[in-house]
Amino acid sequence: MSEMQEGPWGEYRAWLQGAETGTYYEHLLGEATAAPEANARKRKIIKPAQQPFENSPHGLIKHLVNEEMDTRAETVDAYMIIIPPGSKSGKIRQLAEQAVYIVEGRGYDLHVDCDLDIVDDEKYSWRPQSETKRYDWEAGDLVYIPPNTINQHFNADPDRIARIIVITNRIYKLSGLNDLEQLENAPEFKPGEKLTAERLRQYLTAKTRA
Repeated sequence: MSEMQEGPWGEYRAWLQGAETGTYYEHLLGEATAAPEANARKRKIIKPAQQPFENSPHGLIKHLVNEEMDTRAETVDAYMIIIPPGSKSGKIRQLAEQAVYIVEGRGYDLHVDCDLDIVDDEKYSWRPQSETKRYDWEAGDLVYIPPNTINQHFNADPDRIARIIVITNRIYKLSGLNDLEQLENAPEFKPGEKLTAERLRQYLTAKTRA
């Protein structure tokens, strides 16, 4: 190979190496071409009977839209937390921002902002601030939870349930930032329990101790 063909700084010796081949762009183009037909098969309407229940560490949940539910939604997840009388959700710290709509009941949120700490000049961790902020809510209110906030939901009514819809920005997860910590489990959480509508009714008729 002549000097002109080799290029400057011997860079040709680096990039003209390797025996592997791929069809990644072809796959990308194929996915884009097939997307309209695939999306047409995905659900735009999810009936109540198609919305799964879950007894999760964060509380008694009815999933409205989720990445695993094969719907057209691509950027948000949404679930309803049903909080029995006098009870509370789990406590989490999540990098993704959330919006919480209060469907029924009255209560409050506790939020703690976190600061970024760098450990050993390379690893990151989160340091909670000393102040805990309380936000009271009732049916019809919307609560915004900023990114990287420790938060927990409380039902302040000893006699009635609270239902809140939690909407999470999925783009954080899609960007590899699925940073979620469960700091405290909800009182009703039972690992392995298969939550059904009938079992949920039993939870809702039992007054929960704070």
